Amino acid sequence: MIKKIILIVLDACGIGELPDADQYGDEGSDTLGNTALLVGGLNLPNMASLGLGKVHDIKGVPSYIDAIGCYGKMAELSVGKDSTTGHWELMGLVCEKPFPVYPNGFPKEIIDKFTELTGYEIIGNKPASGTEIIKELGEEHMKTGKLIVYTSADSVFQIAAHEDIIPVEELYRVCRIAREMLKGENAVGRVIARPFVGQPGSFTRTPNRHDFSLKPPERTVLDYLCERDFPVISIGKIYDLFAGEGICEALAAKNNREIMETIRDSIEKYQKGLIFANLVDFDMLWGHRNNYEAFAEGLEEFDNFLPQIMDKLGEEDLMIITADHGCDPTTPSTDHSREYVPLLVYGKSIRQGVNLGIRKTFSDVGATISEIFEAERPVWGKSFYEEIRKE
Repeated sequence: MIKKIILIVLDACGIGELPDADQYGDEGSDTLGNTALLVGGLNLPNMASLGLGKVHDIKGVPSYIDAIGCYGKMAELSVGKDSTTGHWELMGLVCEKPFPVYPNGFPKEIIDKFTELTGYEIIGNKPASGTEIIKELGEEHMKTGKLIVYTSADSVFQIAAHEDIIPVEELYRVCRIAREMLKGENAVGRVIARPFVGQPGSFTRTPNRHDFSLKPPERTVLDYLCERDFPVISIGKIYDLFAGEGICEALAAKNNREIMETIRDSIEKYQKGLIFANLVDFDMLWGHRNNYEAFAEGLEEFDNFLPQIMDKLGEEDLMIITADHGCDPTTPSTDHSREYVPLLVYGKSIRQGVNLGIRKTFSDVGATISEIFEAERPVWGKSFYEEIRKE
């Protein structure tokens, strides 16, 4: 009997364009495949042992081995390609209407309302790379105290401020006002605080980023688990993506290394429930900045650490590795990409080498978790528990 599930989301680690990728301008996107080609191959022996090479053609990752895990890939049924949508779908909530985006910046009425409510004037108000816009406007911000507001191809209202000019807690307060303000047709997926430090010409963003997400409009598998007395432990930005809904305990960890170590340590600490983690660096540091070399190094670092996680798994533990979307660092775009995501499942009490095929929705993960814990099933998703359980 499985009592604990460790769900690891490798943020932005897609594995090839979805059939509708052309509708999002993402033809040819293949985050892991293209990254592997450009670096001459990836060395991922542990994920290969779980079956990653059998799911997708990734240079350096063999497909001929006998997998000790179960493997497949999943399509996104929701409209969109952002982190909030991807994570909600994993937990059984499919978004049939996209979050609003602002390719020309936010309308005057939104900015005017923001200024009225917060007392701050703004500069920017356009889609931009976070590192580039602080390089462009950071000095003006420091001189004037005006907040840098910007967006991206995702449904985000981002506010950047220098920590010496606007203290972090004040920036968070302003973001909470924006979150409360952005409702209805302007209900963006996330309001994001983007603090930075340094001097003109050498600004750097700090780990004090904080996401203020829209609350899920319906209950998710996380809520169902709590009702069944199975605690949900979040690591990294999971808490923010669900606005705290259905989370019993949130563990802080701000980069991949901290998150991996926290996952490892949590396996022994918690005896039952769901440990839900997101490795953010693939997306935040490397995918959006088209740094495919660092992306490849991050993948290999995770793979090298993976045995420390797997060795902690007990007979009643199950590990699932997946992603929430793509963010191909090899294409001209710096935005998320509409891609399939990998599905790797491992545990000592389940079968080995099961091909789970192409799943129609990320929600199959949530449906499986609900079945294992005998919780309410989500409307969306088909459980694969019968396919992996031992007779």
